[in-house]
Amino acid sequence: MSKQEKNSFVDKRSSRRTFLKNSGLTVGGVVLGGALGSLLGNDPKTPAPVKQAHTPTANPNIALIFFTTEQYQLTQAASERIFPEDENGPGAKELNAAIYIDHQLASPWGLNVKDYRLGAFHTPEPTQGGQTKMLRKDLFPAGLLALNTYSVKQFEKKFTELEIAEQDAVLTDFSEGKTTVYKGVSSTEFFNLLRSLTMEGVYADPLYGGNKEMLGWKMRKYPGSRMTYLQEIQSENFVVLEPQGLNSHMGH
Repeated sequence: MSKQEKNSFVDKRSSRRTFLKNSGLTVGGVVLGGALGSLLGNDPKTPAPVKQAHTPTANPNIALIFFTTEQYQLTQAASERIFPEDENGPGAKELNAAIYIDHQLASPWGLNVKDYRLGAFHTPEPTQGGQTKMLRKDLFPAGLLALNTYSVKQFEKKFTELEIAEQDAVLTDFSEGKTTVYKGVSSTEFFNLLRSLTMEGVYADPLYGGNKEMLGWKMRKYPGSRMTYLQEIQSENFVVLEPQGLNSHMGH
């Protein structure tokens, strides 16, 4: 390439760079491909817009962060027998108690971070809490596995496939400690954990994933979390209050 040709090539390249820079078609020194293509007469087809994933629920708390799908379904079935649907209202399954349990086990609470963990670990008295070395996040899945194993042994079906009376019989045996969940850990300890978490999931603030639409509170005519009852106390008539969650305080 002659000197004249070389200078001409450099001038053209410099001019094009200057034009792109002044036209706002570069980002951090990198030419935008689509813009460059249109400048060169090669206008690429506009890509189809990316479809957004369908949002299955308006509540973002309704999502699994600990359970597998099978564990979740098993927890739904077991918690429903502890707090079943009846003429008073929905049961634990509809109230999303299993979602609450999932979130609790995934939290620091599932790791027993605030518990004394140095032993000694004795067989507890009926009035005492659990004394096992197992963390809650390990005890609960082990209990679910034992629930299925025991169901197959007794009825040759998984727990979710059992009739209601059969599920109740299995849970009754678990509550009475008739089997173990892991290396000598009684099934009673798992059952007590399941029962406590189920009731919490039914009645806790919806912030934590359960108590769907505050239906658990509505069944109890519980007004929820309120900043004050001053006006209601001063009223001479009985005041019926619709429940409010913790999010109702955001405007205060």
